[in-house]
Amino acid sequence: MNVSSPMTPSRSPSSMPERILHRLDWHVIRRLDGLLQGNYHTLFYGPGLDFADLREYQPEDDIRHIDWNVTARLNEIYVRQYYEEREITAWFLLDISRSMAFGPADRTKQLVMIDLAGTLARLLTRQGNRVGAMLYNGTGGRTIPPLGGQKQVLRLIRELGREDGGPGIGETDLKPLLQAGHNTLKRRSLVFLMSDFFSLPGWEKPLALLNRRHDLVAIRLWDRREDELPAAGMLYVEDSETGEQVYVDTGDPVFRHRLQAAVAARETALQESLNRAGVDLYAVSTDDDLVQALVRMASLRKRRRR
Repeated sequence: MNVSSPMTPSRSPSSMPERILHRLDWHVIRRLDGLLQGNYHTLFYGPGLDFADLREYQPEDDIRHIDWNVTARLNEIYVRQYYEEREITAWFLLDISRSMAFGPADRTKQLVMIDLAGTLARLLTRQGNRVGAMLYNGTGGRTIPPLGGQKQVLRLIRELGREDGGPGIGETDLKPLLQAGHNTLKRRSLVFLMSDFFSLPGWEKPLALLNRRHDLVAIRLWDRREDELPAAGMLYVEDSETGEQVYVDTGDPVFRHRLQAAVAARETALQESLNRAGVDLYAVSTDDDLVQALVRMASLRKRRRR
């Protein structure tokens, strides 16, 4: 059960996208420009989008670029080389289900998502790229067609700020969002998947298919208070996905042990699912400094490509 507490209410996102973007420009993007010195290559760009040529495999090459048909025919390992396009299309697949409203009042997972998606969209459009989005609230969703420019960033922020989370009946299922992405995005794109990954099982296959076709960046948004409860005596706790409430003794050692065991089992299952899909996951906490989180993400992406 995804545990939430009445001690951590959520606040509605600001209805002023211009203010949010202005804050991001001054407090996030300016710092990123200084730390990354304008080199967003490691943060954004994957192996390229257009096939260029074949060459023999070298030890530092990414095995995902091996052309198995040519390798089998020539009995030597060959890899595909790509041209990197100057302009790319980026898509945001965004989970805005009820559990994303969890966290401190001024720093819920949804508010962190707004800042993170707004920052990435701003950086991409600033370089002449187009961005689009698919927003999924657990029962349905809406699509923002890809466009460039500041107005598109403001539209994305505005849409993310709309309060239309799912009705809280049953758990979120990420499978429809991932299938929609796979079925809709025909041309190879840069795809940012953002979710807390509280979902029914069965999403591994569409995630793997999406990762095979596109340059996928999977980002998990989380809050440490979801995995722990203060020893504060008897409390009502609520499952933020289903709305189910349970009255528990938070000081009971047996209850606390069972909670930690459930958290550990959930983490193990998530990692196994990601491993089966062949996807690396980047974690961003509601406690993180966004600039440092993005720099850490860039460093990890660069290291994993070697």
